[in-house]
Amino acid sequence: MKILFISSSLPSGVPSPIIANQAKSLEEAGIKIRFFLIRSKGLKGYLKEVFQLRKFLKNKHFDIYHAHYGLSAIVATLAGAKPLVVSLMGSDVKEGGWQQSLIKRFAKHRWAATITKSQALANIVGPEYCNVIPNGVDMDFFKPLPKKQCQTHFNLDQNKIYILFAANPDRPEKNFALAKKAFETLNLEQAELLYFQNVPHDEIPVWMNAADVVILSSLWEGSPNVIKEAMACNCPIVSTDVGDVKWLFGNEPGHYLSSFDAAEVAQKIQLALQFSEQKNRTKGRERIIELGLNAESVAKRLIKVYQETLPKHA
Repeated sequence: MKILFISSSLPSGVPSPIIANQAKSLEEAGIKIRFFLIRSKGLKGYLKEVFQLRKFLKNKHFDIYHAHYGLSAIVATLAGAKPLVVSLMGSDVKEGGWQQSLIKRFAKHRWAATITKSQALANIVGPEYCNVIPNGVDMDFFKPLPKKQCQTHFNLDQNKIYILFAANPDRPEKNFALAKKAFETLNLEQAELLYFQNVPHDEIPVWMNAADVVILSSLWEGSPNVIKEAMACNCPIVSTDVGDVKWLFGNEPGHYLSSFDAAEVAQKIQLALQFSEQKNRTKGRERIIELGLNAESVAKRLIKVYQETLPKHA
């Protein structure tokens, strides 16, 4: 089976790690993947890519076209890529406006299959049109590592407490202001709030394992990959109750849900720090495997969608 992945590219000209990981897991299952990367930015840039994709598709054949994120899916739709499977990630649906309206219309009338990362997103798009398949985790990449070794790698002071805000603070939807206020409320001596900004992807698991607690204070999410990745590293975690985080956490000790109240976030961080001191690490990795969210299991579910789509569009 030959699949064309259609997605935006990073400034370096490669797909995002999430999409690259999905392609890798499918290739390991015997699926042939090729990429069409959208390098233009902004609405005008994406519309320009419609013509580039049409040109690319001329005299080429793929069994399935799989677009990732709403804007890439709109480009693929207008370029005539059929049968089209679409993965919606969260912000593309949650931000509303014209993009959400177009997504709902295309999911109903144009797309062969629609994948959302959580049931909450499916309920917005139209649950009758959606397959709920969260992104999987590369368990070989995100895994527990010795904390002291990871701290030494970054020259961190092993006498300090490290709380990791697992996102780029410049992204408004990640709500760094809440995490910062909660951290300041704690008024901890010898503590530092870390965050991801221009961090190479291959260093992310090392940072997670170097931290005492990982926190996410997002305003909204679909199925946050960073939570699953931190769980695969057995990190104690505090998160606002967004997306499918409550389901991901289950009843596993060391995982704490919070409202958007800074005092409550601070209280949950304190509990997570106590857990970290007493137990060191969680059993989040076992929970990820139990939920079938390792990359291999998710690949099997995607292949099932492809196989169900093909006969309808043969």
